[in-house]
Amino acid sequence: MSPASTGASTAVDAVTSVTSADSATDSRMTPGGPGYRRMSFALFLAGVATFALLYSTQALLPLISGEFGVAASEASWTVAAATGGLALFVLPMSALSERFGRRTVMTASLAVAVTVGMLVPFAPSIGVLVVLRAVQGAALAGLPASATAYLAEEVRPKALVTAIGLFVAGNSVGGMSGRVITGWVAQEWGWRVSVGVIGAIAVACAVAFRALLPAPRHFRTGSLRPRVLLGTVRDHLSDPLLRRLYAIGALFMTVFGGVYTVIGYRLTEAPFGLPQGIVGSIFLVYLVGTVSASTAGRLVGRLGRRGALYLAGGTTAAGLLLSVADSLPLVLLGLVLITAGFFAGHAVASSAVSKTAVHGRAQASALYQSAYYIGSSAGSTVGAMAFHADGWTGTVGVGLLAVLGVVTITVLGSRAARVTARREPVAAH
Repeated sequence: MSPASTGASTAVDAVTSVTSADSATDSRMTPGGPGYRRMSFALFLAGVATFALLYSTQALLPLISGEFGVAASEASWTVAAATGGLALFVLPMSALSERFGRRTVMTASLAVAVTVGMLVPFAPSIGVLVVLRAVQGAALAGLPASATAYLAEEVRPKALVTAIGLFVAGNSVGGMSGRVITGWVAQEWGWRVSVGVIGAIAVACAVAFRALLPAPRHFRTGSLRPRVLLGTVRDHLSDPLLRRLYAIGALFMTVFGGVYTVIGYRLTEAPFGLPQGIVGSIFLVYLVGTVSASTAGRLVGRLGRRGALYLAGGTTAAGLLLSVADSLPLVLLGLVLITAGFFAGHAVASSAVSKTAVHGRAQASALYQSAYYIGSSAGSTVGAMAFHADGWTGTVGVGLLAVLGVVTITVLGSRAARVTARREPVAAH
């Protein structure tokens, strides 16, 4: 595809063209090749552990509210603190990965996160719980940006969207299993035991991840000098396409964070009145996200990146509107559409960041992840506040505004690409 149809820069297309020409001598991994399955499964497990830990309290918020005597807006900070900690530390952790290596930083991050995870069940107050969750989120910051940078370096460009989609699919499985398991365990033994079980699962994932992930072959040590890092960050933030992708990731996650932070309160209250175990099982719809994320590469191949984003945004909006009904089947269908749209949009945007950045990929991915988790924190907090003020329709309203932002940014990107395409023939003469 031309730059006009994909929104990518001419420089990136040139790099991709050269890479394709040299594919016969390219030693990077490709589907079916040596190490690809081990790598995919290892990063899948890392994604499972990351999302299971990061959102381990989300399905339990009504129980946490009950034990500590706090409102939904206060209990939601156990989620917002974790995602906020990740957002704040993802850029520094990505810098460490440039110096010490992707695999080393990911291993250390998981080790700290699972250790904190075993302390969370013993939090004596809501304040201590929020602090522990913030530390856990900061530790997990070493995973997302380092993982996408590892993939960009070790996997051939044509397989990159699919590889990142599998990592994102691991996120969806982790988010789903964490919430389903915590829901049923909490119904029998309380929220403290349930987050302890998630911590133990994450430990197993972390050990398997370290044993399976192949040693990097194409990593080149970067600099930790602040001036160099700031220069790289400035370069990325000055790129209009990267700025649009960062905003799209943040807005998609605003929808997702708000919906899944509040849905437990809605389903345990009238007119539904569901028990905690059933509410936890609602998160089985994450399986839809696993499928939509893993097929994002084919979606982009058929519709182009912007077409895929329009479809993801439209699907998410349709789900939000359906979820307003006081009918459990329609609410469930709405959650299915929201989840499918979100994970597809996230996989498309995050893989586009890795393809667009021609240097400092860890920083480029870190900026995306920072924006993404800022969106999660904002969605969790604002969505809970909107629910407190106006019920579920308030949370849906916040989500629809975020989807409108995604569509608007994508339209602006299309216009910018057309202007660039018109200018390039003139420059050639």
